[in-house]
Amino acid sequence: MVRSSLSLLLLFVGASARASAADTARSAVTPVQKVVQLMEGMMAKGKEEKHDEQVQFAAYKQFCDDNIAEKQQAIKEANEKLEVLSADIELHTTDAAKMTKEIAEHEEDITVWAGDQKAATKVREIEKAEYDTMHADYSESIDALERAVDVLKQQAYDRKQDPESLMQVASLKGLDLIPESTKRMVDAFLQDERAPEADAYEAKSGGVVKMLEDLLDKFVAERTTLEKEEMNAKHAYEMLMQDLTAQVTQATADKDEKSEAKAKAMQSKATAEGDFKDTVATRDADEAYLGDLSATCEQKASDFESRQALRAEELEAINKAIEIISGSAVKGNAETYLPSLAQRSKGRATALVSVFMGRSQHGAQARVVEYLQKRSHELSSPILLSLATRVSSDPFEQVKKMIKD
Repeated sequence: MVRSSLSLLLLFVGASARASAADTARSAVTPVQKVVQLMEGMMAKGKEEKHDEQVQFAAYKQFCDDNIAEKQQAIKEANEKLEVLSADIELHTTDAAKMTKEIAEHEEDITVWAGDQKAATKVREIEKAEYDTMHADYSESIDALERAVDVLKQQAYDRKQDPESLMQVASLKGLDLIPESTKRMVDAFLQDERAPEADAYEAKSGGVVKMLEDLLDKFVAERTTLEKEEMNAKHAYEMLMQDLTAQVTQATADKDEKSEAKAKAMQSKATAEGDFKDTVATRDADEAYLGDLSATCEQKASDFESRQALRAEELEAINKAIEIISGSAVKGNAETYLPSLAQRSKGRATALVSVFMGRSQHGAQARVVEYLQKRSHELSSPILLSLATRVSSDPFEQVKKMIKD
């Protein structure tokens, strides 16, 4: 900015000199004033560019602030989400483990109850088989006793011995339920079936009939008791099977329900783990971007502050140079003598200008050059160094040459 302004300064010095030589009568503006005006223009341009840079940096800083705040908020929300997801994962893991344990318990119960069903059925089959056998024996014995009693009662009225009828009585000896004492008495009765006295026969047969009738009543009562016991056993078995079946059915339903709940818990856990992984990746990317952006913004802010400070120092240096150039000694002599000298003859004016310029400008120019060189080294400013170089090149030589011509 200052370098280009210095170029304009040199051009303007030349133009000012030519304008002063060609039209000195019409203008009272001296070359020193032209230089001061140019440097003031450079300062105004520098201030404008400094302000423009401030505006541009303000927009960039707003971009940094907005994006940094946005990323910080996103990272905060991501960390909060990770806490929730972590809790969800732990909860789903606990639920799945609980369901697994309860499913195993239900399976164990089902196995036990199924075993109970099988064992109860086996016992029931044995009991039923025993019942059937006992019931058949009782029924057979009762039937045989009824026939024997009928035969013996018939024999009491008909003395004629019927061998086939007596076989009904003899068949009692082959039945398992008939007591041995009864079998011996029947056998004795049959051996004595040819007894000659009727009274003796009637007395003996009457005793056998009474014994068989008592035994018949006993067997009927025992068979009735057996039937009742069978009915109770069957009912107990059916109730047990009904209860076991209900327990197995309920346990199976509970197991299926908890298997489904476990599957959902595992699916929810997998989803939460996927979300957790994606959120971590997004957060890490945001953190990396935030770190890079913060570093870039800080660096640019530092560079901006440095440039602003340098611009301020450069403007201060230019202002100081203007003060030196426009000092009272130089300015007073230039404003007093240059306009009047321009109205004289060219030869005399040239000589007088040379003397005036050599004396009045040399000291101020040297001080400006020295000051600008010193500040350029202190500030490491190539702009001030270039300005010092251009000032040291004595731009007033062009003014003197144009006046001479």
